[in-house]
Amino acid sequence: MKIIDLNRDGGIGANSLYCQLGNFHFVIDSGLNPKSVGSKAAPDLTPLEGVELDLIIITHCHLDHIGSLPLLMRAHPNTPVVLSVPSRMLIDRMLHNSANVMVRERAEKNVMDYPLFTHEEIDRVMARVHAHPFGIPKKFTGKHDEIEFTLHPAGHVAGAAGVEIVHKHRRIFFTGDVLFETQRILGPAKFPKGHFDTLVMETTRGATERPVGQDRTSEVMRLIDQINTTIAHGGSVLIPVFALGRMQEIFALFHDARKFGKLVQAPIFATGLGLDLCNYFDDIAKKTNLVHFTRTILKDLHVRKSPRDLVPGKQPHEQGIYVVSSGMMVEKTPSYTLASCLLGGANNAICFVGYCDPDTPGGKLQAVRKGDEFLFAAVNVKSKVRCRIERFELSGHADRDELMDYAVQCEPRSIVLTHGDQPARDWFMAQLVERLPHAKLLDPQPLQVYQV
Repeated sequence: MKIIDLNRDGGIGANSLYCQLGNFHFVIDSGLNPKSVGSKAAPDLTPLEGVELDLIIITHCHLDHIGSLPLLMRAHPNTPVVLSVPSRMLIDRMLHNSANVMVRERAEKNVMDYPLFTHEEIDRVMARVHAHPFGIPKKFTGKHDEIEFTLHPAGHVAGAAGVEIVHKHRRIFFTGDVLFETQRILGPAKFPKGHFDTLVMETTRGATERPVGQDRTSEVMRLIDQINTTIAHGGSVLIPVFALGRMQEIFALFHDARKFGKLVQAPIFATGLGLDLCNYFDDIAKKTNLVHFTRTILKDLHVRKSPRDLVPGKQPHEQGIYVVSSGMMVEKTPSYTLASCLLGGANNAICFVGYCDPDTPGGKLQAVRKGDEFLFAAVNVKSKVRCRIERFELSGHADRDELMDYAVQCEPRSIVLTHGDQPARDWFMAQLVERLPHAKLLDPQPLQVYQV
């Protein structure tokens, strides 16, 4: 198999992997890098020039995996796209939101090559995007060769899929983003067992060691306790979340906590895409039974829209629990603005419940100490760190030891590392050398050609 990582910056960003099996050419995912702007945020599609691409496979609908899909489809106007049924129900909304953001950033940041695609183009290409159910093998004949693919539930977020591909006598598995634990609204990954010729796996949490005795249940309880304590002391709580998946999960956890009298009766605020996606999750639950979320959760919690009159650097007028995106506190998002409002208040708390790239504002904020100054450059606010900053291990990505155990039981001839910062990949590389000494290990550099 020939592979090229099209993610020009490596690490976690514009995730996209080009593969060739025999005479069959396909791409897994086509994302945007949230840390970059303009065309540089997209994968580098140069290696695909002159390639007759047979198929595009999407693992899930986070923007670092789908945000440049219209660009890829524009360059390959006859290539179909396949993804899971829940992902097909979500992808239009996610891409249209991305187009809206790019139009706004063109005006605010003078990014002249935005938008990279239009609403009209999204609507036009969606006819080539096809849903496929989990667990059912599908033969697909390309221009000169044939493969069989199967999508397997990957946990992580609604619709997330691991991709099994069989070509002649070779069996290859792409984990995509994976979570083996059960979430409140979503079941765990259900991956195939047994031998694979090649395993291509994510490495997001390779540099993160879970403390002994810490599990998802205890972290949820710790989060609820932190919220209750903060509200009792007159403060407000900010929970930066990903609009797709994490916001709905937090609401469902709050719903359970309120039902059993564990969560304080403080106002809950939310805004934007995540609130809209709650309706989509309700539809997915009704039509597929793959998600456990209903609109009544929002009604029971009396979730209100975040106030629009927030002034960067100024305490909100109303005390409450603010569950807003982005999860990494990207500049000019609601969580970024709210963090600038709450950081200087000793009674407040900022609670991170998912992965934050170290180079994003959220990642940088987690690295500061109390009493340090933190600059919110995009809103021209500098604030001393007085509030409590906590991180809770509620990530949508598998623990590194779980991924290692899965890799070992697969007994692959080759392992390709993807979707991780360099320290994370280095940990996996060191462990794999020890535990699978006969496997060929590959940590691909961007845009380099590899034979696996």
